[in-house]
Amino acid sequence: MEYSTHIVCTLLPLLLDRSDFGETASGPSLDQKIGDIGQTLTEAIRQLIQGFLSLPVDPERAFDFEHQVDERLREAGRQIVQAVYNDVEPVAESLPKHVQFEASLYTRLNRKTPQNAWSLFGQIRLWRVGYRPSDKSGDATIFPLAMALGLIEGATPALAERAAGLMSDTGMTQQTVLKRLKQDHGVGWGVKKLRQVTAFVSAEMAEQRQEVQVLKLLELLRQATDSRGRHKPVLSVGRDGITLGMRCQGGSVHEVATCGTVTVLDRRGRRLGTVYLAHVPEFGQGTMSRQLTQLVREVLKRWEGTLPHLSYVTDSGDNETTYYDKVLSKMKHPRTGEKLAWQRVADYYHVSERLWTMAELLFGKGQKATAWVRKMQKWLLKQSGVYRVLHSAAALKQQQELAGKKLKEFNKAYRYLRDRMPYMNYADYRKLGIPLGSGVTEAGCKTVYTQRLKLSGMRWQKAGAQRILQLRVLRLSGVWDEAYRRVLHGMNQPKVWGQAAKPEPKARAAA
Repeated sequence: MEYSTHIVCTLLPLLLDRSDFGETASGPSLDQKIGDIGQTLTEAIRQLIQGFLSLPVDPERAFDFEHQVDERLREAGRQIVQAVYNDVEPVAESLPKHVQFEASLYTRLNRKTPQNAWSLFGQIRLWRVGYRPSDKSGDATIFPLAMALGLIEGATPALAERAAGLMSDTGMTQQTVLKRLKQDHGVGWGVKKLRQVTAFVSAEMAEQRQEVQVLKLLELLRQATDSRGRHKPVLSVGRDGITLGMRCQGGSVHEVATCGTVTVLDRRGRRLGTVYLAHVPEFGQGTMSRQLTQLVREVLKRWEGTLPHLSYVTDSGDNETTYYDKVLSKMKHPRTGEKLAWQRVADYYHVSERLWTMAELLFGKGQKATAWVRKMQKWLLKQSGVYRVLHSAAALKQQQELAGKKLKEFNKAYRYLRDRMPYMNYADYRKLGIPLGSGVTEAGCKTVYTQRLKLSGMRWQKAGAQRILQLRVLRLSGVWDEAYRRVLHGMNQPKVWGQAAKPEPKARAAA
């Protein structure tokens, strides 16, 4: 019943307003059809109301009444959409004999043929004129009406967007999406049709991803610049890996997928917004590196205000470190050519995990370990605090005389801090308003992947997983509507109405 309120408010006035929509070549005019639908609906609703009020009201009857009204409204909506869409295209004889499409000539068929299509209100039947390739190449017949309406695998743009949106939602599976489409829209699809629509929408929207995300980040930077506070705005980049169950021959394996984030913080260090990237497991994670780099470079290229602080906040995994060393640390401003100053930040919380490891090896689990970790965490936030932490840890190691496996684990945690000292200047980062932790990126892994692609028992093929990821990052980035509008705007169509028929070839004319 999601659309019922909207329909009640907007559909009934249209039905009851017998305004002139123009005459068709044969049969009743569109305004007559709409009027008949309105009268039928009005009478049906009147009977429902009378029947409901004729008996004592109880919860069960109220429940039935609302569903009955919703059913009538949806059916009226289906009939209206069908009538209006069929009125768009004139009779075949009035259309041009030939049309041009994608550099090829097509010849009109002499009659309309039917097609079943799906809308937000259920299945409709379209009667449309087809054009076959004039050179009889065997290429598919085109139907300008279907192209003008933007049908996607037989679904209207509104329904296709709805289906793809449901497929990208948290906790949804194919079966739950099919159930929702049937319940909300009377759409009786199977898995194959759902996948076809989702694949098309995902591929087309993926083409728009970078542009709409760039525009989003530029808007966030403008908001950050206009904000009040003692810091410069911050453009913070992050990336992280997450295991994902993948199908393979003979079973399944867990591989590392990747999530990227670009976040804007205002002058008070508050996060204004984040855009997300995601890619299925890939050796070396090259696609993620390219997409993240292209996004950042395009934002900096178009940003004409004061350059924000640039930060890279991650844990210290191999791919995360390699990306900084080979890309960000060498990046130059795309307009000025000057080398960019990135502040690399070793995630404070991953560092804290190593403190807990050392503490439990030194003191065992308990109050002493907790007290030492809390003290070290405070020291880390002070100027040159990491030196004091390492000195304390080294001294305690000598006192406890660790050996064997404990000594090996302690040294591993100790080296983690020692080797990343240049990226642990947390006191300086706080003064600049730069985030100390990669919580945004880790939360991104959870929202992008875990809540949709890691439900119980799920295993994915890479192509299918990537389709969902492409949709999901657009939704979570807050750019879904703009991306879909751009997809619809860019749909290629032949120019048919008002186009003069192409003259017959001379040889045929002479004949």
